[in-house]
Amino acid sequence: MSTKLNELENATVGMTVGVIEVLCLQPLNYAKNMAQQGQPLTMDPRKLYRGVGANCVNMGSCTMIQFATGGALKKSITGGGPNARPLKAYEEMGCGIIAGVLSATVGSPLELIMIQQQRKGGNTMDTIKSIANPANIGRGFIGAAVREGLWTCGYLSIPPIVRSNLMTSFPDTFDTQAKARVPAALLGGLFACYLTHPFDTVKTCMQGDIERKTYKGFLDTAKAVHGESGIPGFYRGATFRYGRMVIAVGMMDFLQTMIGPLLYPAKFA
Repeated sequence: MSTKLNELENATVGMTVGVIEVLCLQPLNYAKNMAQQGQPLTMDPRKLYRGVGANCVNMGSCTMIQFATGGALKKSITGGGPNARPLKAYEEMGCGIIAGVLSATVGSPLELIMIQQQRKGGNTMDTIKSIANPANIGRGFIGAAVREGLWTCGYLSIPPIVRSNLMTSFPDTFDTQAKARVPAALLGGLFACYLTHPFDTVKTCMQGDIERKTYKGFLDTAKAVHGESGIPGFYRGATFRYGRMVIAVGMMDFLQTMIGPLLYPAKFA
């Protein structure tokens, strides 16, 4: 999210970045979701890409909201424009968290559709019809909101902070953005994954069991997961998620710096 772009432009960049990320990394998302629910894994591409349409809409719209909201918040803090002051670290992180929580209002129902397709197969319209009631639409929202807030902070806020600190503190080693981007992505992905994964596991279990046979509300689900596997149960699928997140954080950090100037070159001249 750039202070050089307006909200619509930031939203367009965010949507583009989100869709590219999903198309590249959907198999890791599928593997993570199945592992969290104790379901068997597969290498069948038809199953690996189940729910990819809903996930493209999910990531495209969520990233769009995150970029637009985060950009607007940053502008309101710094004043925007060429004379805008640098953001403090806590301001950068706060913008990411608020933008992420807001995006969960859209992302949580779309993930419900994707997870139901991954569990049961079927097309998107039939899945929507099967879950279309108020008791299901908001299922897993608390977990999604916490996860998205910290995840957005992890990929939009942590990498710029780490890159800036590395280039300032170790200018001989990290003399370009590209060199500083790798450790920034590793740290951003680590933060985003392991801090948020327990919330994501509870959310995924709830959304995979809309019949509520095993998992009821948020706290009941957390107790059930702990009862099944203890603390490690909250980190089922974390390896797949961390792998995806490190790639995604680096990819999205790179794409947002590339696609903005590509779509709106006059704003970066």
